Amino acid sequence: MRDIDEVIDARAVTPVFQPLVDLASGVTVGYEALSRGPAGTAWESPVALFTAARAAGRDSELDWVCRAAAYRAALASGLDVALFVNMEPAAWRTPCPPDLLPIVARAERELRIVTEITERAIAADPSALLAATAASRAAGLGVALDDVGSDPMSLALMPFVRPDVVKLDMGLLHAPDDPYTAHVVAAVAAYAEATGATVLAEGVETAGHERTARTMGASIVQGFRYGRPAPIINPAAPWSPRIPQPPAAGGTPYGIVSARRPVVQATKAELMPLSRHLEALAGEGEVLLACFQDVQHFTAATARRFTRIARSSPLVAALGAGLPDEPAHGVRGASLDPGDPLSGEWNVIVVGPYQAAALVARDLGDPGPDRERRFLFATTHNRDLVIAAARTLLRCVAPVRPADLAALLR
Repeated sequence: MRDIDEVIDARAVTPVFQPLVDLASGVTVGYEALSRGPAGTAWESPVALFTAARAAGRDSELDWVCRAAAYRAALASGLDVALFVNMEPAAWRTPCPPDLLPIVARAERELRIVTEITERAIAADPSALLAATAASRAAGLGVALDDVGSDPMSLALMPFVRPDVVKLDMGLLHAPDDPYTAHVVAAVAAYAEATGATVLAEGVETAGHERTARTMGASIVQGFRYGRPAPIINPAAPWSPRIPQPPAAGGTPYGIVSARRPVVQATKAELMPLSRHLEALAGEGEVLLACFQDVQHFTAATARRFTRIARSSPLVAALGAGLPDEPAHGVRGASLDPGDPLSGEWNVIVVGPYQAAALVARDLGDPGPDRERRFLFATTHNRDLVIAAARTLLRCVAPVRPADLAALLR
């Protein structure tokens, strides 16, 4: 093979499969599909393979190629257990290549597929993340969130993804006494208890790792202790993850929350202390999403506050008519059309592993001084309600620009 284009054009990838084992019984209940490039070439490693494809602008196509290769091998083996397949969320923005459509369609009908969302894609394109999870569920597939704990972003966005399976990053097993590990494990345990999701520990290599995985609440394990990636072997213990029910979607934050919470009238000046209080909650790893109606309301003082919050928050986003992609350092921006219903709302939403809160307000359109403008507003700390409101804003956040993405992925 002369270059990455030839590798992709020839569909020259090979799938291998690593077993997923039930801790209680020791039975293999599924496999994760992994991809390899042509043996003996510069693209044999999956990291090198996707790095070259990304540089060529063909990583989404390669993603489809790798999934199709895994499906083909699984179908040929008669696999009847869960098949975990990695996916780049941005690939859902790219149609499946026509030559791969038949095998993809057949696999979605005949296999128990769980789509793994890769951690590095979460920060790059949150809106694609939501679209990818929605598309997976619409196709009847499960969703797993990979490498949870390797980056605060994966933990912070777990409520938005609503995964059926939470895969604990292997680094946690190697640092069980670290306070950060305890923080991640507690957050995942709370999520699993509330939703019925399955916890899976990656990177289990020793008996000690296995014991640690048990204490972390894992019921499924994966790692060299149980087998290295290899051609598929089909066990006889079918398993499908329990699928948590997704929160309500659609509408705007004000529309969602005001339908369930009391609405009160107040001026902007009266609402400012409450808005600042909610912003302050986002200083310990929570996601902060806010609507400012128009760029003029994203003041220099606001920019300073949001920049400060962004230093410790995995995602801070500001939406409003005329706002640039980065209205302040470390802050993701989204410009709203003047006719967008969101442009008439002032929203401050905070979501973290342990807390959730939202202030949602609708402008009554008063003329006169800015601080005297009246709003109808409601507040909530109901987690499902807050997440449903937050998802409507997260869909508006634009992907990271290619130049910034390269730095993010390093």
